[in-house]
Amino acid sequence: MSTSKTVVIIGAGIVGVNVADELVARGWRGKDVTVIEQGPLNMPGGSTSHAPGLVFKTTPSKTMSMFAVYTMEKLLGLKKDGVSCFNQLGGLEIATTPERLDELRRKHGYALAWGIDAHIINADECLKLWPHLNSKAVLGGLHIPSDGLALAARAVQILIERTKKAGVNYLESTPVTGIKKTNGRVTGVTTPRRTISSDIVICCAGLWGVEVGKLAGVTIPILPLEHQYVKTTSVSALRGRPVNKHMNAMNAEYPILRYQDRDLYYREHGEQARLSRIWLGIGSYHHRPMPIDAATLELGPKHVDEKHMPSRRDFTPEDFDEAWALSKEILPMIQDCGIEDGFNGIFSFTRDGGPLIGEAPNLEGFWVAEAVWVTHSAGVAKALAELLTTGVSSLDLANCLLTRFEEVQLSPAYTHASGQQSFAEVYQILHPYRQTSAPRDLRLSPFYPRQKELGGIFLENAGWERPYTYEANAKLLRSLPKEWQPVDRDAWSAMNYSNVASVEAWKTRTAVAMYDISAFHRFEVSGPGAVRLLQRLTTKNIDGEPGTITYTLFLTERGTIRTDALVVRISDDVFWVKANNANDLAFLQKAARHQQKQIPNQWVSIRDITGGNCAISLWGPLAREVITSVSADDFSNKSFPFYTVKKANIIGIPVTLLRVSEVGELGWEIVASAEYGLRLWDALYSAGQPHGLVAAGRSAYDGLRIEKGFRTWGADMDSEHDPFEAGIDHAVQLDKKGFVGEAALRRRAKPAKRLRCLTVDDGHSMVLGHEPVFHEGKPVGYVTSAAFGYTIRKPVAYAWLPSHVGEGDAVEIQYIGTKIKATVAAEPLFDPDMSRSLSDGSSVPLDLSKPFKARL
Repeated sequence: MSTSKTVVIIGAGIVGVNVADELVARGWRGKDVTVIEQGPLNMPGGSTSHAPGLVFKTTPSKTMSMFAVYTMEKLLGLKKDGVSCFNQLGGLEIATTPERLDELRRKHGYALAWGIDAHIINADECLKLWPHLNSKAVLGGLHIPSDGLALAARAVQILIERTKKAGVNYLESTPVTGIKKTNGRVTGVTTPRRTISSDIVICCAGLWGVEVGKLAGVTIPILPLEHQYVKTTSVSALRGRPVNKHMNAMNAEYPILRYQDRDLYYREHGEQARLSRIWLGIGSYHHRPMPIDAATLELGPKHVDEKHMPSRRDFTPEDFDEAWALSKEILPMIQDCGIEDGFNGIFSFTRDGGPLIGEAPNLEGFWVAEAVWVTHSAGVAKALAELLTTGVSSLDLANCLLTRFEEVQLSPAYTHASGQQSFAEVYQILHPYRQTSAPRDLRLSPFYPRQKELGGIFLENAGWERPYTYEANAKLLRSLPKEWQPVDRDAWSAMNYSNVASVEAWKTRTAVAMYDISAFHRFEVSGPGAVRLLQRLTTKNIDGEPGTITYTLFLTERGTIRTDALVVRISDDVFWVKANNANDLAFLQKAARHQQKQIPNQWVSIRDITGGNCAISLWGPLAREVITSVSADDFSNKSFPFYTVKKANIIGIPVTLLRVSEVGELGWEIVASAEYGLRLWDALYSAGQPHGLVAAGRSAYDGLRIEKGFRTWGADMDSEHDPFEAGIDHAVQLDKKGFVGEAALRRRAKPAKRLRCLTVDDGHSMVLGHEPVFHEGKPVGYVTSAAFGYTIRKPVAYAWLPSHVGEGDAVEIQYIGTKIKATVAAEPLFDPDMSRSLSDGSSVPLDLSKPFKARL
């Protein structure tokens, strides 16, 4: 994007001023950037004005952790009168339960994976860092020396001063009353005094983001909620402590303290003097969710000070009673203290706890950076500035983009319910496969009644209820051959897992199974410009005959993987794109709009057809026997080869069949209109019983796909990786010209890292993802995804490792503080010559008592 475009930023909190600063740093002219703030600039009155300032870097998300790292580094460099905006006094997370101690060990693994210095310490070491902790309660802790306290309000003022010098224009006490737009594009912002024309509008309005979004006709799914914070009276146990010479404007010395077992955190407030007085700040999530309607928040206050601001509500002491009692237990030194001040501060929450970044899908030029805490503020601003300048962020943003939510997840009711759950989960121990409690049963495939009858265990994803296992198959555990018997799991990896998955994997490999894949995204791309659009966006030639299927990639301009997809040519100008998420839909729709503007007769229609269809994958060596018993069509290899699609009838139901397999077995994906769903399920399930068919779920699928060598976009690879690093260069045709990312791929350097397949040596120790990987005693990479390989009888993981770590090398995976030995393996582990997927019907069920072509 041209850096000469005019920009209006709405909001001068820690996010808005950082965005202005990051744009100027990337060559945007300051005179082209205007920041509008509805409050006074010296204290705008949003969340930044009362934020407690804790910056902690380690999370399961690499992207969020890197946002925090950049924020910390930038704040350290922001100084006035020699005083930094960041006090790097460290962070300490304590455990008072064995479960929390294990969680801290997992977090230590995340830190090592993301390159953050962190240490698991024992109770005595915790007491050295915080001498007044209850020694009887603390079991251990996680110490991160580089964490600390941000002086957010001070940073805002420094950034305002810096960007003003660069020419950025600030308008204070100026509410936004409207967003101007023409032909689907933003053109400016209206205020009570005037209209400001602009090519780009960036909403950094924080708590008011929902309301600004309404002005633009853009849904911004955030929920403001109250969060309690108190300041104790002076702590006598700390009175007279000499002030450390390294203390800055925040006058704190002890590390920030997080007591997540009780949803509490602590920080010091000190008085700069020869002998200091110290108060304790206590933040609590240990109270009921208290949502706020953003429309009721005051706009354009004339007076704002530390105790009077729109984002600060009156303290509700009854909600803090239990937190106060718990604080006195863990910190006996405050037994004789009172509460000097308390308030309910307002912060924004999303359904998944992540920020909202990016351009609105329905209004070109309208961008957002919302639900961003001080911890991640500068990192988010940098990512947004990169998007606006180069079109690509240096960090993968898939789980942060505004467009990541499905339409049903944008409703006020959904945002209200899920935002409250997100608040309640801030300090909870969250399993990767945890069950969300609400909202549920929003998106159900037509097969759902039958799945419930079979005892389906469902996990929610993007609003869909997706079956992971079927308890009806538990009876088959008794007849499971010895070589397929499930291995014992530790308590963490066994959570939300059932041994029934072993049965479902066994049946897939040796007989036949049916999988509900209705929730997999399918987009219809049609119109006279469909071929032109897809040829430009994809890495392979998709202009084949109708009936062909192509596995391909959508790249960024930097040559990294935006997403992967199956492109199915239904007819001359109609394609299906089987992609990964709602971001892909928004990307395709935007690309289609741009093409139509440039070449009007090359218009393209992009429709999400997922919900209107249902789909079953029928996979296994006996799949052909099942399908030919319910259809008169020809399913032979000659008539229906691999990677082709055709129309057929199953007991009179019109269906579209794709000859593909994601588990490495013979089979088809069968797509039908949703109204035929139950009849289709019943027909296939009944016809399959003589052949040993079972319904199978996602748990079995994950194990089968990983041993077959199939990567999952968003877990194993993302927009930080190129196809050669990720091992999917087979999806790129370098003799194809003109696709997005082509030039960058041709300039690629030799990969410094590679996605490698690991097998666990002991055959049973599980990992779940994001664990650090060690080579020759040093952390060198991290696990992306993992599952038990049911056929090869070992846990399998993918991991990003330096290129010099190759096949056959020994590595170790750190899992909850334990090192697990593993080996870098050649892949695919199962059926490398594809003989089972390409079967002509002569294959026999897999017998593990005999050798098969596995690559161990």
